[in-house]
Amino acid sequence: MKTAEIVSVGTELLLGQIIDTHAPVMAQILAECGIGCQRRSTIGDNFNRLTDALRESLSRADVLVTIGGLGPTMDDLTRDAIAAALGDSLVRDEAYEAELRAWFASRNYEFAESNAKQADRPESGVTIKNPFGTAPGLLCQKNGKVVIALPGPKGEFVPMAQGPVREFLETLGGGVIHSRVLRVIGIGESMVEQMLEELMDAENPTVAPYAHTGEVHLRVTARAKTKAEANVLIDPVEAQIRSILGDHLYGTDDTTLEESLLRVLESKGQTVAVAESMTGGQLAGRLTAVPGASKVFIGGWVTYTVSMKENALGIPGDLISEHGPVSAAVAEQMAIAARIRSGATFGIAITGNAGPTADVDGKPVGLVFISTSTQTGTKVEELKLRGTREDIQRRATQTALSLLLDVAKVL
Repeated sequence: MKTAEIVSVGTELLLGQIIDTHAPVMAQILAECGIGCQRRSTIGDNFNRLTDALRESLSRADVLVTIGGLGPTMDDLTRDAIAAALGDSLVRDEAYEAELRAWFASRNYEFAESNAKQADRPESGVTIKNPFGTAPGLLCQKNGKVVIALPGPKGEFVPMAQGPVREFLETLGGGVIHSRVLRVIGIGESMVEQMLEELMDAENPTVAPYAHTGEVHLRVTARAKTKAEANVLIDPVEAQIRSILGDHLYGTDDTTLEESLLRVLESKGQTVAVAESMTGGQLAGRLTAVPGASKVFIGGWVTYTVSMKENALGIPGDLISEHGPVSAAVAEQMAIAARIRSGATFGIAITGNAGPTADVDGKPVGLVFISTSTQTGTKVEELKLRGTREDIQRRATQTALSLLLDVAKVL
């Protein structure tokens, strides 16, 4: 199997001013073309360091993909560094320079001479057309190595990577590396690993867990000649995992927990309303982000203060005074009120303290109460969560969705 490395170029990446979202996309394309990405690195706008990094990658990998640094400015050094790493000279593509000048003239833009450098390419390379920008990509082949250079702007990178670059890579790979992601809730990464220990020793497909906020993802990856053949290898492994994890496995690939919940509710003709305090509408936001949520989600209340809990939901003030706004009693009444006032099948409520300091009534950071209410009864779950304010809020909504999914399945 051919190997690849990805080098992202730009000091702005090292400074954290922008997030590199392109390298993961490129790594996935390589895998789908049967080429194993073994290393990713980020190098700033420095010619010597970039050249050294490219030479090092070429000493290990069959395919090198660079992202960024193809523009017209002084800090756009990728084409120069590629030429140096390959031992090439840069040559000017006069036909493309003419295209560039015509492009600027047709828009009445002044042509700065620095733009002409975008028509330069290493001797062993050809340009890859860029229909959405002025900097073409590059494809170089020399001494059994392949170097592909892609532009940094998303609107230029994605069409080029998914189009002509993918088509070229498919001719190299001789197979595919295909993954399926299984999404798990209710148990931690270490427990998942323990339960699936035997499956994780396999080589094709491989099974690997990785933690996300409030859930665990299992990546099942197979190597085969085609995607269809890879799926044939993955299917029985998924079946084994489902038999072991049961209802802890709620979805595959991009299916979110809220999508899974709404599908179950819709299939049963059930509806839900929410009452939120600490999460400030995030639970409702996750539900309404799913297309078609209106078939299931009726609405909700964000009752962030005591007065709103009393006035909007009708929760008795003496109950709040006795137990505090962050309490099982208040969560229970919030869920009941959401269900009854909306007419929904389910009411679900969240109240808690997300921090960063202790609540007014001394309730500690991370203390959360989640309640689910149906006509047959109301349940309350107490959580003690850790992390940043955002982590606690996210984990609270994740747990709320999980609890409601469990209730909905049996109602």
